[in-house]
Amino acid sequence: MTDLDAGAGGAPDIAEAATGPGIRILAQFIRDLSFENPRAPESLRGGAAQPQIDLGVEMNARGREDGFYEVDLKLSAKASREDGAVFVVELLYGGVFQIAGVDAEDMEPVLLIECPRYLFPFARRIIADVTSDGGYPPFLLDPIDFAGVYQARKAQADQQVGHA
Repeated sequence: MTDLDAGAGGAPDIAEAATGPGIRILAQFIRDLSFENPRAPESLRGGAAQPQIDLGVEMNARGREDGFYEVDLKLSAKASREDGAVFVVELLYGGVFQIAGVDAEDMEPVLLIECPRYLFPFARRIIADVTSDGGYPPFLLDPIDFAGVYQARKAQADQQVGHA
């Protein structure tokens, strides 16, 4: 019998595979989207210096009464030059997740690292599209190290608790 044959010793059955950890995205949505272009059309003229970009990343998660989890990824970017803001974009992008086979002590990292990783490519595209529609080249966010952001925020929270 080969590995492709059904029966004993073959591939694991569906029930066995379903008992391992799993994440399913049940829904994705824009909760809030804001784009400000305060100096248009003057800011759209060529030849100006490259703007300074300030980025913000926040992740939040909560359990729902139906047993699923809601995760929000908030991305903000402000482009500015010496004379003020060029554009400001803020996106609050959410998802509803079904998570199975994850121990309680591992749930927070799954919700605040893995789930935002699933949402990020879609949020990145929305920001690129809205900045392009605002008259600028598409603003493509670099990949985000969600594990690093999570660990930094956790260390900051632990430090604040230690000082209290």
